[in-house]
Amino acid sequence: MPLTVLLVDDEPLVRVGLRAVLEAQPDLEVAGEAADGAAVIPLVRRLRPDVVMMDVRMPLMDGIEATRAVLRTVDDPPKILVVTTFENDEYVYGALRAGADGFLLKRARPAEIVHAVRLVAEGDSLLFPAAVRQLAASYGETRGNAEARARLGRAELTDREAEVLRLMARGLSNAEIAERLVVGAETVKSHVSSVLAKLAVRDRTQAVIAAYESGFVSPG
Repeated sequence: MPLTVLLVDDEPLVRVGLRAVLEAQPDLEVAGEAADGAAVIPLVRRLRPDVVMMDVRMPLMDGIEATRAVLRTVDDPPKILVVTTFENDEYVYGALRAGADGFLLKRARPAEIVHAVRLVAEGDSLLFPAAVRQLAASYGETRGNAEARARLGRAELTDREAEVLRLMARGLSNAEIAERLVVGAETVKSHVSSVLAKLAVRDRTQAVIAAYESGFVSPG
């Protein structure tokens, strides 16, 4: 079965371009389109897409609020890939903190767009890890919060889980972590799942944000 994608952007030409790129791939299918975040929830419930490509800035409901709304109200929500013009935009970090699984620049090449959708759907790697680390470090350093510190404290990670979280925060994929720790891929997958469960986050992007904002991982 192909991965299905819902396109959400207030610019028709952007939606046309993304549709053309995605539907040129045999394993990707555009399930529907929306011009604003306010229309996302009913479409997600009806179409059940695997991934939502969400513009971060829209007139009625922006991508941050739409992401929060989907994750708050939809059972088994899709992966959310924020689409933005500027990678260091505060809106991008707001969307990631709201629960988005990654972000993609509008100027990305077709191959990067396709790779981003597949990677976010799989969830075994961090999309554009250097950029996510930079965002998390810059915003986390100045806005580190007590909630994130308390979350890490409650998690009571084992030494191995803490090591895995540090490697996740550096942007390593499950396969790279397995190679670094000289363990099997399934073992790493189990550790990652345990880390996410203990931190009460839904994916590795949220785990990395928690790691930086709590001070568990330093920007340097």
